[in-house]
Amino acid sequence: MTATFPILRLRRLRQHPVLRDLIRESDVTIKDLIFPLFIKGRKGKKQAIETMPGLFQIPISALPQEIEELRCLKVFSVILFGIPPHKDAVGSDGFDDQGIIQEAIRTIRTLAPEMLIFSDVCFCEYTDHGHCGVLSEQFGKFDVDNDKTLELLVKQAVSHAKAGADVVAPSGMIDGMVQAIRCGLDDAGFQQIPILSYSVKYHSCLYGPFRAAAEGAPSFGDRSTHQMDTANAREAVREADLDVQEGADMLMVKPAHAYLDVIYRVKQAYPNIPLGAYHTSGEFSMIKAAVEKGWLDEKKAVLEILRGMRRAGADFIITYYAKEFAQWEAEK
Repeated sequence: MTATFPILRLRRLRQHPVLRDLIRESDVTIKDLIFPLFIKGRKGKKQAIETMPGLFQIPISALPQEIEELRCLKVFSVILFGIPPHKDAVGSDGFDDQGIIQEAIRTIRTLAPEMLIFSDVCFCEYTDHGHCGVLSEQFGKFDVDNDKTLELLVKQAVSHAKAGADVVAPSGMIDGMVQAIRCGLDDAGFQQIPILSYSVKYHSCLYGPFRAAAEGAPSFGDRSTHQMDTANAREAVREADLDVQEGADMLMVKPAHAYLDVIYRVKQAYPNIPLGAYHTSGEFSMIKAAVEKGWLDEKKAVLEILRGMRRAGADFIITYYAKEFAQWEAEK
């Protein structure tokens, strides 16, 4: 028989701060966080991203300073997004071995061999139309051609692996992308490269600031034909299941803060597969806006939200707050 009040008093375990720390179920450390970098241009100065306070588009020439700052903060995981000098219908810079991201990967690998480099594998930043792959006319309108896009995703993933990426992260929600990339990597001799799949990526309004930062907004239409409906949760487990069967090494849910229930469902379905959560640009910028108004304590709010993601089941988190979190930790 379980004890009840007054024999059981749960507040007893909350009286001492060290005791609270000792029995804390979920917490966040800098080792759990991945910091996104937006790479634009070979030379010049960092350009502030208006929609994301404190973040920048970074040219290759400024990477040494950025990477040294991350190393000093003990931020050793980054995910890269590229803004190429030219765009075309198929996003050819994305799979060009001399492309902007490929050069960034090689630069970071030279500067910081210990850095864990995730590379985003998608085409919205690289195409002149801003969609996530090759377009074809279907039912009287243009949409992403799923199977033609798979061929280019393979080329992109292999090119990133050749440049030195540690993990490739396909983000387009293209059916069959994990299987195609896995086969392509293996055939090219990159059997050791893991795939972090954006298995559960919603057609969310919370990507707006990112699209400005990565200059990848669609020039027409939207992405509702390949990203998930925001009303669905059971479908998330089906998406994750397909990716697991196709060989995904890690799964991810995006957005994170507004989809804690989905993170929980996916983790319950696949407890033994590492699960990431993407704390999106919109979620980041909403906190920043509230802090600017004086409505939130930034440090407390961010820690509470990140803990919520870990509590829901996320093993690691992609967040634009990684650097600030590291600074707060260093100040303790």
